[in-house]
Amino acid sequence: MSGQEISFGFGANSAIGRVPELLRLVQQADAEGLDVFSVSDHPYLGTNLDAYATVGFLLGRTQHISGLVNVTNLPTRPAPMLARTVTSLSALSGGRIVLGMGAGGLWDRITDLGVPRLSPGEAVDAFEEGIILVKRLSGGGPPVTHEGRHYRVNRIDPAPVAASPVWTGSVGKKSLAATGRVADGWIPGHAADWLSERYRTSRPIIDEAAIAVGRDPREIRTVFNLPGRITERPLAATRDHNGRWLGGSVDQWIEELTGAVLEHNAAGFTLFASDHATPDAITLSRWATEIAPAVRELTAKAAA
Repeated sequence: MSGQEISFGFGANSAIGRVPELLRLVQQADAEGLDVFSVSDHPYLGTNLDAYATVGFLLGRTQHISGLVNVTNLPTRPAPMLARTVTSLSALSGGRIVLGMGAGGLWDRITDLGVPRLSPGEAVDAFEEGIILVKRLSGGGPPVTHEGRHYRVNRIDPAPVAASPVWTGSVGKKSLAATGRVADGWIPGHAADWLSERYRTSRPIIDEAAIAVGRDPREIRTVFNLPGRITERPLAATRDHNGRWLGGSVDQWIEELTGAVLEHNAAGFTLFASDHATPDAITLSRWATEIAPAVRELTAKAAA
């Protein structure tokens, strides 16, 4: 995926019982020009495929689309080994990997795997340190020695592979600030969109933290997880009484997303079905071949 183009992706269901559908939809998305497929990371669920094994397999069966774990359950995947996983996938796929990062959410389940519990503050500290270390272990250069609070490595050679973009799922103030300091993108939590209170109050925290360390906040892209229906006919209301996006016709989606890019600096959209499941093949095709190209065209014209 190129630098600042609008990213269009979709969320895929990685249940073990739906492997044929998963492969078929990701290959369809690849053929129809989508940028990213994403899978969730809940390693304590025995019914789900392992997220990184799934991404690796799917990258091997596609040509153009990038893979994203939305988002990596960092407490269960130590940062030095995560760096090796991501740089290996990048080398094998020609750079088609985005690193989604989270501090860890369902700690009762995470500790069921034998992972020591961290306090919320400790988890965010480990999250920021982990992003820094993954980047240091990418891009070649001299051996890395890191003596941090949560991670320690001694004279480890970085992989001669450029660091992948890092998109976070930050929610709390401390985590949002870490995103501003060290990440490349932000996926607003709880499927919050550009008109939500969560977005309006959270994005300034990222921007202020970025500025404080000398970064341009525009370098940190906002990529929205966006559940909704694509309907044959226009809906009378595209949002519910709480203001949450419901969906609508192709033209209604195009109008809404174009406005999100031009007026709210949206940099990407990951489509989910309205029940947060995987879109069906017809919906996915409309997303990839009708909505995405039209939004790209309209925003490019406006920027020209």
